[in-house]
Amino acid sequence: MTADQEPHGRVPSAPPPIGPAASLSDMPGADVGGIQGDRMVLNMGPSHPATHGVLRLILELEGETIAKATPDIGYLHRGDEKIAENMTYTQFIPYTDRLDYLAPLANNVAYVMAVEKLLGIDQALPPRCQYIRVICCELARISSHLLGLGSLALDLGAMTVFLHIFTEREKIYNLIESLTGARFTTSYTRIGGLSRDLPPDWTGQLRHFLHSFATPIRELDLFLTRNRIFVDRTKGIGVLPKEVAVDYGVTGANLRGSGVEFDLRKAHPYLVYSDLVFDVPVGSVGDCYDRYLVRVEELRQSVRLVHQCLDQLPDGPINVADGKVVLPAKEKVLTRMEELIHQFILVTQGINAPAGEVYFSAENPKGELGFYLNSKGGGVPHRLKIRSPSFVTISTLPYLLKGHLVSDVMAILGSLDFVMGECDR
Repeated sequence: MTADQEPHGRVPSAPPPIGPAASLSDMPGADVGGIQGDRMVLNMGPSHPATHGVLRLILELEGETIAKATPDIGYLHRGDEKIAENMTYTQFIPYTDRLDYLAPLANNVAYVMAVEKLLGIDQALPPRCQYIRVICCELARISSHLLGLGSLALDLGAMTVFLHIFTEREKIYNLIESLTGARFTTSYTRIGGLSRDLPPDWTGQLRHFLHSFATPIRELDLFLTRNRIFVDRTKGIGVLPKEVAVDYGVTGANLRGSGVEFDLRKAHPYLVYSDLVFDVPVGSVGDCYDRYLVRVEELRQSVRLVHQCLDQLPDGPINVADGKVVLPAKEKVLTRMEELIHQFILVTQGINAPAGEVYFSAENPKGELGFYLNSKGGGVPHRLKIRSPSFVTISTLPYLLKGHLVSDVMAILGSLDFVMGECDR
């Protein structure tokens, strides 16, 4: 064996160059071919507080101006869509908590409604179940928008806003814990209904929070909307014209901030949204400031929606009356053979879904969260595809960041309000 060989005759590869001698092309994951002039390549992330998760941005700079921006994603990839092919429809519900982990209640609702559409029971949901689901979705929207706005403020130096917002989110988490038994990963919704009904006096606690929440929204408005530093850092920064937003497929508050009045709750109503009154706020310029204003107004509209749901909340069952979809009552499982058989089949084999394919999407806090299901029959999906709004949002970064200063990156990322758990899946 010669000195330049390792055991078994393998010739070792040369180590990558380190330091000043390193070529830009040696950087892993970076397509930096064709760099012109005196550009510098800057890695921002994946461990950076302003990237709102494990996002890596490869920035080519001319001085402090961004000449090119390349997002590098996948650091949080878990293969959720492939995992779904190996478990029953019900078993996948906890995995939806881990998509947009700032709004797990809304993720649960969007997924189970796709399955219910496949089963053909989406029109049979009891009214009480539908109203409770809307309450859950709007609470999730309030909680998610609060963190998005607080993070944007913190990234631009307004730490007081961030601390105030976390106080309000803590109150929401207390309500969610009382309702679902968990604060973060709720897994509350079930195919055909809900895991449990509202606890005693829960509606009274929720009304108390809604009445007190008017003050924090007003304080948020006072802190930021006319704050000279905040306005200068956000107005005219990260402009996303409506035509470009539509071409990229952007949805949610980011699309409405660009002046496109599109909200799935009005355009394609689901649950009881068609019976509720609310406005869809839109921007005019499509910059960071517009996206901020849209989310602040959506907080008020969500409060308005929850108030209506509480006023109109009916009595009655919370699950469809179908023993082959919903688990039977425990006392019947212990005393009757038919319910025992249904319980055994649902737990071991899953719901017997028909063959076919469906797509359902909901207006989540981050935008349109869609689920495509392909079934060949039986209790396990053949294919599942998640339409992630955060993934689409991040695809706009090469367009939005180009021509801005490095200091503007924090404002643009914060105003887009994405979450990497949903992007990478």
